[in-house]
Amino acid sequence: MPYQPNDLLSRHFAESGHDLTSKVEELLNLVSPASPNSPIYRDMILTVLRMAQEDHNRWNAKITLQALRELEHAFRVLEQFKGRRKVTVYGSARTPVENPLYAMARELGAALARSDLMVITGAGGGIMAAAHEGAGLEHSLGFNITLPFEQHANPTVRGTTNLLSFHFFFTRKLFFVKEANALVLCPGGFGTLDEALEVLTLIQTGKSPLVPVILLDAPGGTFWQGALDFIHHQLAENRYILPTDMKLVSLVYSAEEAVEQINQFYSNFHSSRWLKHQFIIRMNHRLSDQALDHMQEAFADLCLSDHFHQHAYSGEEHDDEQFSHLARLAFTFNARDHGRLRELVDYINLPENWAQPKPQAQQRTREPSKVT
Repeated sequence: MPYQPNDLLSRHFAESGHDLTSKVEELLNLVSPASPNSPIYRDMILTVLRMAQEDHNRWNAKITLQALRELEHAFRVLEQFKGRRKVTVYGSARTPVENPLYAMARELGAALARSDLMVITGAGGGIMAAAHEGAGLEHSLGFNITLPFEQHANPTVRGTTNLLSFHFFFTRKLFFVKEANALVLCPGGFGTLDEALEVLTLIQTGKSPLVPVILLDAPGGTFWQGALDFIHHQLAENRYILPTDMKLVSLVYSAEEAVEQINQFYSNFHSSRWLKHQFIIRMNHRLSDQALDHMQEAFADLCLSDHFHQHAYSGEEHDDEQFSHLARLAFTFNARDHGRLRELVDYINLPENWAQPKPQAQQRTREPSKVT
């Protein structure tokens, strides 16, 4: 959604007899003139100034400062990896080298690297170390947490610019999900289960974009199947979640299958966003007229009103010019059933549903298509 400036902050200081808004805007113009993000930075600074004006608690101020510094540093470091797809891999730091899961995680890292996907882990030992070993430094990112025990960066990322250290779990968690184009979860302890349920909650509620969430276990393993049985019998059957929410996660028993599912997810689907009240899916290939007609009925439950529209890039999407070559599928998504949304993505990823490219001679004489 486009950012709506918070006029309450400006009015707050104006009513206090301080014209801080113009002073902040003047400072911003010195460091970043004509930035389209200036209203956001202005409100960010005004928020901190209001906090300083109230000056209630030193601990609150220290938490805010530490979090802001961690966020800014991570944004700056990760800018160099912008444009590269990344997969966050979770799993126990206590998995020993001789465990079959260790070898599987190492194989997973290598398979992801072969698909030119970067591997994000918590940078520790066990599953995390194995995934980074397989991927190698060029395809590895480590998000370490500073703990008084156990959590030291693994040899692959230790002492490199591919390693970020976080003081707060919540800022680290943010980047695990924010940077991930997919997530693979191996068996683990409380932390792994926490991450699994949190990411599913974020996707289920629309707070995080739809991405593949894959549970990986060794052949014959029961760790994740037992968890899925519990979720199905206790959550889905009791209607604590929608039955289609089970579509948000899949269980596989090999590294190759995990990577295959990720690549399949992005075979046509590219990314998604909200534009005003429309949900936009960007696609590498336009859908055929027959597939689009079929969707109008088969996935009508996803639309609050009207129906699915397919169109080219619109200048309305100001921040997405780098994606201007992609086709768009737009609809008034109900923003509730993300499991069904996953089924829609699976449908548009089927090659038989893609429009056939026009012959070159026909393309040259064809009038430009209208943007809706």
